[in-house]
Amino acid sequence: MLLDCVITLILWGYYTIGFVILFAPLYVFARLFSTDVARAFQRLNARFYRWFFVLLRLLVPACRWQVDPALKSIRGAVIVANHVSYLDPILLISYFPRHTTIAKGRLFLIMLYGRMLRLSGYLPSAADGALADLMLTQMERMPAFLSGGGNLIVFPEGTRSRDGKIGPLNTGAFKIARMCKAPIHVLGIKNTDRLFRPGRFLFDTRSANTVRLEHLTRIVPRYDDPGFSLKALTGQVRGILERRLRVR
Repeated sequence: MLLDCVITLILWGYYTIGFVILFAPLYVFARLFSTDVARAFQRLNARFYRWFFVLLRLLVPACRWQVDPALKSIRGAVIVANHVSYLDPILLISYFPRHTTIAKGRLFLIMLYGRMLRLSGYLPSAADGALADLMLTQMERMPAFLSGGGNLIVFPEGTRSRDGKIGPLNTGAFKIARMCKAPIHVLGIKNTDRLFRPGRFLFDTRSANTVRLEHLTRIVPRYDDPGFSLKALTGQVRGILERRLRVR
């Protein structure tokens, strides 16, 4: 328990104090001098989280990592994945320097953090109220973003699964894919919830574990086909996740 506490404090220390000391000046520089602020912020976000996981791997050798090398080749796609831990979003961001994602609307209302999300080009999950204009602006930019090689990362369950089973999928990610005529890459995440269990503050640093990030399939829907069905596409993706990530 003491080891868990010490390592957790080191990790969250990097996440907070480390950000202020090491990365905040880089964000300020990018904001002032970059010709493409969103792209610069996305690259910094990926780098910040990548070093978080480097530190995590060094401090928790009992946890092994298996990451599908196919992730490196994903460009210009809507990426959907299952969701079992708070680590999942930052894990995916760490692998895709050119990315955007959907964040909870309330996070955009936090003074400095919300500003960083806006400048990173992220989308709010709620499309009403004060965030409606932001959502509209980001959606208008999405076709060019994806065609330029960026990736949209979405967890269509909308919340973490507490038992590992795949919950109902929201159709928002698939509507965006249809609007942009983008391919869909389905990823599977396993065992991040064993490393950082829901409802706990401490990382489990002593239990043997293997975190897996797998590329399950690539789907190129025929969006212009008269028989295309958003419901069928959503069901297809959920079926893939359920079969490949089956919880016994």
